[in-house]
Amino acid sequence: MPDLSLTGVLEMREFALVALSAVWMATPSVAQVQPFTAGFKTQTIATNGTRIFVRVGGHGPAVVLLHGFGETGDMWAPLAARLAHDHTVIVPDLRGMGRSSHPAGGYDKKTQAGDVAGVLDALKVGPVELVTHDIGNMVGYAFAAEQPERVTKFALLDAPIPGVGPWEEILKSPLLWHFHFGGPDMERLVKGRERIYLDRFWNEFSANPKKFDEASRRHYARLYALPGAMHSGFEQFKAFDQDAVDNRAFLAKGMLPMPVLAVGGEKSFGPTMAVVMRAAATNVQELVIPQSGHWLMEEQPTATVTAIVAFLQ
Repeated sequence: MPDLSLTGVLEMREFALVALSAVWMATPSVAQVQPFTAGFKTQTIATNGTRIFVRVGGHGPAVVLLHGFGETGDMWAPLAARLAHDHTVIVPDLRGMGRSSHPAGGYDKKTQAGDVAGVLDALKVGPVELVTHDIGNMVGYAFAAEQPERVTKFALLDAPIPGVGPWEEILKSPLLWHFHFGGPDMERLVKGRERIYLDRFWNEFSANPKKFDEASRRHYARLYALPGAMHSGFEQFKAFDQDAVDNRAFLAKGMLPMPVLAVGGEKSFGPTMAVVMRAAATNVQELVIPQSGHWLMEEQPTATVTAIVAFLQ
């Protein structure tokens, strides 16, 4: 007998959305970003009140790659292919994004760090190296701050962390109006216009918008047009105030002890990325990628992959 309670109906609906997204992704006509190499397997792991879609491939020490808003774990395919030669590479889609489920809550980064921990537990993985971008930086920081013994190295790409370093000054930038954009009316404005909304990010945060190619734009816009996806995206930003509170509490307990690589795009956060991380970690290397904006893996993939591989090795 199926569970016809409200909770049961919501769970059945969520399962159906995940299944539909999987069918949609199998449709040959959909524009694709660079695919993961054949050795990568995919699975969906139920943990922490949500279901996380994850790609796993390679062999050796584990490395986790966390994406940000406007993309999914698909962004990491070129880096994952390189690392898989000597790493076990784990690439989840964050809660509410890509092919992961869209629960009603839990978009604070401390909860999402619990998602990462649950995925690693399910895969029976202990210590990891961590590579993150954008909102992935925030989830990664919460994970590393709460379980520092579980992170051996941490590379962060071009995004601030709520409550850490010059956060209040960063918030004053007019380019970041979207941090406070959300709610039912905003969702109505964006519904059916997801590509228009996302183009703004890909264009304004690039040194050269042409580097974020049309196939990638179509691919991600279709994923963010799935039911519940834009709502979940807005919730990621809405949680920043709580994230700042949580992160200040982490800071009060001490600095991150593991080696940290702070990577900024020359035309985006640049050296400010290292300023942010020196407020949170004791061993920080600074790197600025020339001729790149925020979208380092799209704009300067060779330089970015080379830098990360060198840091991890």
